[in-house]
Amino acid sequence: MSDASPDVRATLARLFVHPVKSCAGVELREARLMDTGLDLDRAWMVVDAQGRFVSQRELPRMALVRPRIKVLEVVLRAPGMLALHLGVNEVEKPARAQVWGDTVDCWDMGEIAGQWFSDFLGQPGLRLVRFDPEVRRLASRQWAGEVEAPIEFADGFPLLVASTASLDELNTRLRAAGHAAVGMERFRPNLVLDGLQAQDEDRLAEITLHSAEGEVVLRPVKPCPRCPIPNVDPATGEPSPEVLDTLAGYRANPLLDGAITFGMNAVIVRGAGHTLRVGDAVAGPWRFD
Repeated sequence: MSDASPDVRATLARLFVHPVKSCAGVELREARLMDTGLDLDRAWMVVDAQGRFVSQRELPRMALVRPRIKVLEVVLRAPGMLALHLGVNEVEKPARAQVWGDTVDCWDMGEIAGQWFSDFLGQPGLRLVRFDPEVRRLASRQWAGEVEAPIEFADGFPLLVASTASLDELNTRLRAAGHAAVGMERFRPNLVLDGLQAQDEDRLAEITLHSAEGEVVLRPVKPCPRCPIPNVDPATGEPSPEVLDTLAGYRANPLLDGAITFGMNAVIVRGAGHTLRVGDAVAGPWRFD
């Protein structure tokens, strides 16, 4: 979009929820927005025997754990494994877990869930934990500013926003280099916007979504630095370097000391409790700084 036009006009094209941190996501037609992000997003997390979270960074086969969200449970399936059923309102015992620099009270999901992940991922002693809604973990105030943004097991912010145009640009570059195109799933966003030009999500000062219940206002606050997870093929769980190698050629971000970025982390200004739906109209002003 041109800087001469301050108003963004776009559409919410895709919605993703990732119930278990670093496992596959679920694409939905609608999702309820909570104070912490989309309902059930990163509500569960796999931890090692010391309570530290594990991810596709060291266990890329986590990409093959595919959830399905039902009314009162989330069902996990993985190749060669029986389905694991997680009751949305069921936990077994208190626990403590570390996610990045935060150590939080949470709930252990029991022996069967822990053994299921240990067996599939080939690492003894793994446990599955559920975030305790009584715990208040906050996004970085350095980036969130005056907005107090609670999160569950997300890396750092309630929402991640990307655009179809940014993915299209990456895929054009991948194909030009002789590589296959990749899907948006590799980047693990919550909201995907259509109608922007490539990388325009970087320049949005606010995002207003017109839900059926009223306006939802989000504020993009930090470019998302990319770890090796986008290199993992979600269909095979196998990593290869071409995605980040290609992004490195044009997405080094000076705001983050040259880190490779794709998508924007966002906080919720207002509208928690509303339901977002694919097709919702999106508007907002550009950031001029």
